[in-house]
Amino acid sequence: MLGQGQLAPVLEELLIGMPEGTHKTFDLEPGVGFGPRNPELVREVTRATLDDNSVPGADYKVGDLVDFAAPGGGRFAGILRELGDETCLFDFNHPLAGQPLKFEVKLISVL
Repeated sequence: MLGQGQLAPVLEELLIGMPEGTHKTFDLEPGVGFGPRNPELVREVTRATLDDNSVPGADYKVGDLVDFAAPGGGRFAGILRELGDETCLFDFNHPLAGQPLKFEVKLISVL
């Protein structure tokens, strides 16, 4: 469904005006679908911050997607890149940021 925040805005724009029943594939250049990778979103987090704002007692491993509590009651997630005794390195970029995408759609209906 368009306008629900389920798709990246660029993907929604490609679907606008397509007639019902259309089946199409779009090839998007790196960074177009979910933006470019931002090196500033690769951040060190203290182990205490991880423990205080994620699932208590979780046994995290490198490569895990970790969900954090954010100030004000929100949530955000990052991929654990390094796990140390005092600090951890997280990548808070969208996992598809900076990647080329092949987007295939079959438009079932238009309401």
